[in-house]
Amino acid sequence: MTQTTTGVTTIDPTSGEPLAHHPHTTPDRLEAVLAGAVAAGRRMRAESAGDRADGLHAIATRLRRDADVHAALITAEMGKPIDQARAEILKCATACDHYAGRLPDLLAPRPVALGGDGGHVRAVPLGTVLAVMPWNYPFWQVFRSMVPAIAIGNTVVLKHADNVTASALAIQPLFDELLGPGVLSAVVLPPGRIGPLIDDPRIAAVAFTGSNRVGAIVAARAGAAVKKTLLELGGSDPFVVLADADVAAAARAAVRSRFLNNGQSCIAAKRLIVERSVRDEFVDVFTTEMDALTVGDPAVPGTDIGPMARHDLRDELRRQLEATLGEGGRLLAGGARDERPGAWFPPALVEVDDPAATAFQQETFGPLGALCTVESADAAVEVANASRYGLSCSVWSADAERAQAVADRIETGSAFINRISESDPRLPVGGVKGSGHGRELGDHGALELANLRSVRITP
Repeated sequence: MTQTTTGVTTIDPTSGEPLAHHPHTTPDRLEAVLAGAVAAGRRMRAESAGDRADGLHAIATRLRRDADVHAALITAEMGKPIDQARAEILKCATACDHYAGRLPDLLAPRPVALGGDGGHVRAVPLGTVLAVMPWNYPFWQVFRSMVPAIAIGNTVVLKHADNVTASALAIQPLFDELLGPGVLSAVVLPPGRIGPLIDDPRIAAVAFTGSNRVGAIVAARAGAAVKKTLLELGGSDPFVVLADADVAAAARAAVRSRFLNNGQSCIAAKRLIVERSVRDEFVDVFTTEMDALTVGDPAVPGTDIGPMARHDLRDELRRQLEATLGEGGRLLAGGARDERPGAWFPPALVEVDDPAATAFQQETFGPLGALCTVESADAAVEVANASRYGLSCSVWSADAERAQAVADRIETGSAFINRISESDPRLPVGGVKGSGHGRELGDHGALELANLRSVRITP
């Protein structure tokens, strides 16, 4: 991806060749987008919830119909294996159907007993939300964050990551046609124009998913304008394997979690924390499963690992691996350089003795697993919490109650017992500590960007 003074040129991460040039949104066009978003919000408030639900169901149907087309676009722009890209589109359809079904309950007044007075709390829209979204799930990140907001009645101005600009421009027509113009509008802007957009009084709230550094800048700008923010920032999720776990099952799941989406997921199993007595079995199964992954052209069905999304991301992951090795880490599998012209980084596993090592303290956003052994469950909790991040955790044990007790001591927004961390429209997701604040998905995700309006009526 290349930013110029006039627009964005996207790059095929598989070949390193240019894909397309997208001109920046002009000031006049941005003004029209903001005016259209406000008008669409007024229109939606006058429509019935049933109309909105019908529109969301229609978007779901269209996504399923055109899944192959959208999946091919995702694969071309950020290198996701085509099977996973298609699954991403289908998950977006599921979210649309879910919120269409939840609308009556989400919008219904919640009665409050007030003695002789009547009272209720009702979710009403905030207005227009600026969504600044990341590249790693080009469709899903938008749908999981913004479909709940749209269900409540908000409108959205979408500023997507530059390297997936075509995906953003493909999402907008779905909403234009099936929910009406202005409900979700994509803009292409250089970084310097995002701050003034946050300041615009027509923007009621900002939803940002991305790095801690940029998230802090966005939150500070929105805070200065007294606007709500929903932040999902970095993650370095602990994957804890206790001595009584089904170790083989845990190791296979760890490979899936760490390397799904070419390892570029906030809730991937990035820090593998394993009790020492089962370390050897875990490593044997993990490395065997990792070596069996098919690395190759992401457009070919059956490929497990494609290139990383950008060359600079590949270079940063390489730096983190080399720093970890320089600190005494040991390469257990993978790690060889791939000299093809794209952003290739073959899967690798490194072991560290010190949880202060680079691969444990920094977020590694790519196909690099980092393993640390511990002597006990208490030590596992200590290592898991020795991180600035707090997005999700996964804990494995034959005793689910014991695993939950361990997970309850780990400082994260979500916990998964004997399964990998993954998002589901029925459950809220979000972080604590440096992983952000607020929730997406579930009913809480819809209410996060709502005005919870109290009404008290004296007869």
